[in-house]
Amino acid sequence: MSTNAVSESEFERVAGPLRGELLAHCYRMLGSAGDAEDMVQETYLRAWRAFHSFEGRSSVRTWMYTIATNTCLTALKQSGRRPLPSGLGQPPGDPSVPVVEDRSRDWLEPLPDRLVWGAAAPDPADAAVATEGVQLAVVAALQDLPPRQRAALVLRDVLQMSAVETAEALGCSVAAANSALQRARATIGEGARRAGRRVHELSAEEREVFTRFCDAFERYDVPAVVGVMADRTTWQMPPFDRYYVGREDIAALIGGQCPARAPRDLLMLPTVSNGQPAAGMYFRGEDGVHRPFQLVVLDIVDGVVTSVVGFFSPDAFAQAGLPAEVRD
Repeated sequence: MSTNAVSESEFERVAGPLRGELLAHCYRMLGSAGDAEDMVQETYLRAWRAFHSFEGRSSVRTWMYTIATNTCLTALKQSGRRPLPSGLGQPPGDPSVPVVEDRSRDWLEPLPDRLVWGAAAPDPADAAVATEGVQLAVVAALQDLPPRQRAALVLRDVLQMSAVETAEALGCSVAAANSALQRARATIGEGARRAGRRVHELSAEEREVFTRFCDAFERYDVPAVVGVMADRTTWQMPPFDRYYVGREDIAALIGGQCPARAPRDLLMLPTVSNGQPAAGMYFRGEDGVHRPFQLVVLDIVDGVVTSVVGFFSPDAFAQAGLPAEVRD
């Protein structure tokens, strides 16, 4: 066997198991599942090319995160932040006004868990580590930070790296890394602390809330949909550029602008995205076939739905391993 083959085998042995968590890391940095996949590919290419010079002064994990972080920082020089509609600084929308798509900007994307793990179900402990800090509210808050501050916050507060490791990853002094971290924490404030529970954290009652939410949509029972929501729940649907607040406005939005009109017009297939409860919402066409409509990701806090984000993205359905159509 050639030396190169042995090296390739060794590289895959030590670096391969990190692929899922590196994808989650790149997603935190970029806010895009597709871009994160590209950056992971680039990270592994760069790491393989440099593997012969790896001296083991840090762990392979830290080394790979350093490469991934700098790969993302380079990519961010060419792209802007990816917000949700609620992050544009505008007031809530009027549900009686027709929704308008805005394809001129890049919006925050979901991260279906299946994209991170593939078909295999992860060990709950591994899932908890990988999905730390990928909740939509957290990643949306990260988008308000300059790239280096974003990286410092993720490396220290999410990945629990030391100040020295963070400075090494960012190619700066410990003092500069700590300064970036302090500025990031001050900017985000409470923004990243409003995230809903991850699936493995939900109580039995909260799992029932999710089930009732999905059942209510399938029955097209709008009062029951908003009945599981908090008073100030937010509803948003990128690429539509408005967000809506409160049960009354959300009910008016669904009743007035959702194309569904009768039970079974919508089907809900449960899934997990961003570590959170989610569902692929399918709309029934004139031929009776249900096709992807939106992937909805929920924040559930203290037994009520506090936020719903619906992504109108066929790619998100494919990434979640959901079918392209459903026939009754």
